[in-house]
Formats: sequence, C-alpha cells, structure tokens
Amino acid sequence: MEAILEQYKQVTEAQVKVWFKAAAVEAFPKNAGACIKYRDKQIAVFNFARKNKWYACQNLCPHKMEMVLARGLTGAEGDIPKVACPLHKRTFSLETGENLNADLPPIATYPVKIQDGFVYVGFAE
Repeated sequence: MEAILEQYKQVTEAQVKVWFKAAAVEAFPKNAGACIKYRDKQIAVFNFARKNKWYACQNLCPHKMEMVLARGLTGAEGDIPKVACPLHKRTFSLETGENLNADLPPIATYPVKIQDGFVYVGFAE
C-alpha cells in the first residue's frame, strides 16, 4: 500500500514540467468530479462551476486505499474547497490536500489550467 501512495506527490505550479491535456471542458460534470489517467496515476478532476475554479488531486483515498475520490461529494469548509470520500466521508482540502477531519495523511493535489476549451493538469514528471 505504501508503494501506491508513494507515486502521488504534491505538485505546485512552479514544479510543473508537463501540462497533460486531459479532455475538453464539456467532458467534466459541473460541480462534481471525474477521473483521468496520467501514466500510472488516477487523478480526480473537479469543476467547481459555481466558483469558476478547477482542482485536481489523487483519486486514491488513503483511508482504505480505494480509487474513489473523483466520485466524492464536493463542497467547502469555510472558504476551503473540499472533497469527501464517498465511502468513508473523510474530507480533504482540494487546495492543499490536507485531511480536514481525521488523522490521515494529506492527498496530492495538482495545478489545473483551462486553455482553448481544454482542461490541463500539471505534473512534475
């Protein structure tokens, strides 16, 4: 299990070496998530249409090691956009990856940009 978590590393915009063209904006549901695959990683991409913001994080929930975060419930805790695991209700910040309600490790988050009607997710490798 540790090896699976090791493949997901937090990426800041300054660390981006590759902008992966995920899909057209229309391919993603509004105010919800969808899963994409980049190399051997499953990445959850969220379209927060109500705030005109996009977020990406690992799809793997570190609680029970299930690939489910793309199907998670989205919302906010104060001003912090978050996703809740659909199986275990653990919540994570979509900005920092911090676990907001338990003692789980943070999840990896990735920069997102929209260009010419397409969603791009940034990776460091």
